[in-house]
Amino acid sequence: MFAHWWELALILLLALVVFGPKRLPEIGSSMGRGIKEFKKATTESEEPTPKSIPDEPVSTRPADEPR
Repeated sequence: MFAHWWELALILLLALVVFGPKRLPEIGSSMGRGIKEFKKATTESEEPTPKSIPDEPVSTRPADEPR
């Protein structure tokens, strides 16, 4: 993923400086909830939807017309 470990350490240090130690757990939990909701939404969309189209074709001819 990262080529060097120091890149990850630098990103974490910058996040600590910008947001502070009190806000980091709040940000992490909200990101986790967002990822969880995204996964839930994507798995719900993969479920098959009920067929609304009938299997047999519907005749467009009037009922009194002979076949």
